[in-house]
Amino acid sequence: MNHHHQTTADLIAFAREHSPFYRDLYAGLPAGTADLTALPLVDHTAFWQAHGATTSQVLTGPHDDGIVFKTGGTTGAPRVSRYTRAEWRAMCHRFGEGLPAAGLLPGDRVANLFYAGELYSSFVFTLNLLQEAPIPTVQLPIGGAAPLDYTIDTLRDFSATVLAAPPTSLCRLAREVVAGPGTLPDVRLVLFSGEAFYGDQLALLARAFPAAQVRSIGYASVDAGVLAGPVAGEPDARIHQVFTTDKIVELLDPETGEPIEEPGRPGRVVATDLARRLMPVIRYPVGDLAEWTDFAQRRFRLLGRSEEGARVGVVTVYLEDLRAVVAAADARRRIADLQIVLRHRDERDELVLRLADAHSEGEQQEERQQEERQSLARDITERLGEIRPMFADHVRSALIHPLAVEWVGAADLTVNPRTGKLVRLLDERMG
Repeated sequence: MNHHHQTTADLIAFAREHSPFYRDLYAGLPAGTADLTALPLVDHTAFWQAHGATTSQVLTGPHDDGIVFKTGGTTGAPRVSRYTRAEWRAMCHRFGEGLPAAGLLPGDRVANLFYAGELYSSFVFTLNLLQEAPIPTVQLPIGGAAPLDYTIDTLRDFSATVLAAPPTSLCRLAREVVAGPGTLPDVRLVLFSGEAFYGDQLALLARAFPAAQVRSIGYASVDAGVLAGPVAGEPDARIHQVFTTDKIVELLDPETGEPIEEPGRPGRVVATDLARRLMPVIRYPVGDLAEWTDFAQRRFRLLGRSEEGARVGVVTVYLEDLRAVVAAADARRRIADLQIVLRHRDERDELVLRLADAHSEGEQQEERQQEERQSLARDITERLGEIRPMFADHVRSALIHPLAVEWVGAADLTVNPRTGKLVRLLDERMG
């Protein structure tokens, strides 16, 4: 643990010296602060306002060698993650080391069905981590945009043994396989990342790929970097093990912020990356909830999204963006408050906006009220499509359900029974 302490101290000192954002954030702390828990958490909004595509207060120096990716956010304010070449290689190498635990075998023929281009990281990352993996494999770089019939033909022509893809894409492929060839018996391993996997999806995959085990490729995000790998022989794909050599994961109580060490108690995932120096990530809330299954081994189970963002299929929709969209559409101040609900049915995720109506029922005729509500819902859907084109794209491709709007009375919004606070995000998919 001592080596960790040294590196943490180095990272904090380095960030304070070279990153204006962290210098300001830690301005009130003693010079030699080396303890993570003494540091404030990074506030997402402040962090991403300070870090633009051209000028950045977060970076510790010029970016002249490496790679750039975009993550989440709106089109107006995309979030740009920067890595040096050495950091990116180290990150791919670290993640690659987790592949044997995921069940990868020497000589596997791996179909990469993640998305490439437009500054997405998933395809490139998978390509690079297979290059770095301690196991020899043959890569089939098919990509996520290939037509399904082409993909199926290629999987058959090369007898692919492993598929790597987001769950939503895997389901779409599985439906096509069931409708066409029926099954692909050569596929023995399905590796997913980017979203959770649900029971109905597993049943569908079992029909299309009867010989396949479904495993997580690991736990990472473009902004927070790679955090944890799969656990060998663990049947629950939501359980991951922190790459403790250079990653620190804390679970913090959502209400009090206190560190959690006992198993079974949900906390917000907060990440620190000791390997990234160009764009430091120090006590950065990843936006997920998790619980320890074994604290000493740093093993945890992912439990779904926390407050910052709603993950619908592979599309992240930030809560502040949704609130802004609703406010812009709601010129007549119809909406008293809102809650976001995530559901999963017919093998697809659904984003539900639950709106509390400020106008009491008796105030106007039923008919006019219906009309107003419907036009508001249409307006919100349209605006969401403008700021998050990816959401609209995925609805069109039938990867996720269209936005649903649910009207309730203000008293019908779910509150936290302990604090009485409004629950901003209800994830009804887990279970």
